[in-house]
Amino acid sequence: MLFGYKPSKIEADSVMSSVNPNTSGILLEEFLNVIRKKREAQLYRNEIRHIFTAFDRHYRGYLTLEDFQKAFKQVAPKLPERIILEVFREVDQDSDGHVSFKDFEYATNYGQNEA
Repeated sequence: MLFGYKPSKIEADSVMSSVNPNTSGILLEEFLNVIRKKREAQLYRNEIRHIFTAFDRHYRGYLTLEDFQKAFKQVAPKLPERIILEVFREVDQDSDGHVSFKDFEYATNYGQNEA
């Protein structure tokens, strides 16, 4: 653990694969870049969690269609019910009638890595 962060084996291997074998380690700038990216990702995930929690008014750990409808009525009051239903069905990946945090996080990240 370093500065409150413990990189996964994959992250450590990735960083170390870029290290010049003729040197004794990683440049400070490269290390700080890795830490910065990880911190940004964690902050983004915390924002997603905060939004999910705001929608989950009953603190159940999942969102129902009713939760979606109430949330959308606040942020987009003129959005047709059928669109809200379509969005809910799309985000509910396993079609169990509930949107878990994992479903919600996946939906908010959809398309992020394409560019």
